[in-house]
Amino acid sequence: MKQANAEILREYGPFEGVDGIHGVTFDGRQVWFASDGQLNALDPASGETVRTIKVGADGGTAFDGQHLYQIADRRIHKIDPATGRVLHTIPAPGDGGDSGMAWAEGSLWVGQHRDRKIHQIDPDTGKILRTLESNRFVTGVTWVDGALWHGTWEGDESEIRRVDPSNGEVLESLALPSGVGVSGLEADGAERFYCGGGNSGRVRAVRRPK
Repeated sequence: MKQANAEILREYGPFEGVDGIHGVTFDGRQVWFASDGQLNALDPASGETVRTIKVGADGGTAFDGQHLYQIADRRIHKIDPATGRVLHTIPAPGDGGDSGMAWAEGSLWVGQHRDRKIHQIDPDTGKILRTLESNRFVTGVTWVDGALWHGTWEGDESEIRRVDPSNGEVLESLALPSGVGVSGLEADGAERFYCGGGNSGRVRAVRRPK
């Protein structure tokens, strides 16, 4: 396994009225992050929050190229980002224990925090298609360039890990500084991960290894 220290490129926030960061996703222009009761669109160039959508938002966030997906308690909402309307709802696989979420290859991938699992689910029905086991708590989840990454956060220790999507084996690890946690996680498709910072109220950009 390759191990390295994470390089933090930029910090955003804390944001007014935001106590905690849950899910994080990227739509190609804006970083969306979930806080209690709303989704927030962040301009990564200016660092400004440019709009909000009022919706249950206490877990992971994903974007399929057209729609946002948001964990809210025991449900996953499919949201039209243009209007903020909830178009479809499915049960979340962890029955309230869900954490991060990502979109890849026509499926949603949903982290189970304390169960230390990642479920691949059908976005239309919520049916579990595959389950990967982890040996650490799972927070954010993201796919980029065919690679599956997830965040971990236990005590003061947090990592971003690349895992084998066939068996969950850890292939690479980026260690965050002590006391810096990763809640949500999303790759921008280029050189950055965007990481939710939990109750710090911050979003951090971390360099993605080539």
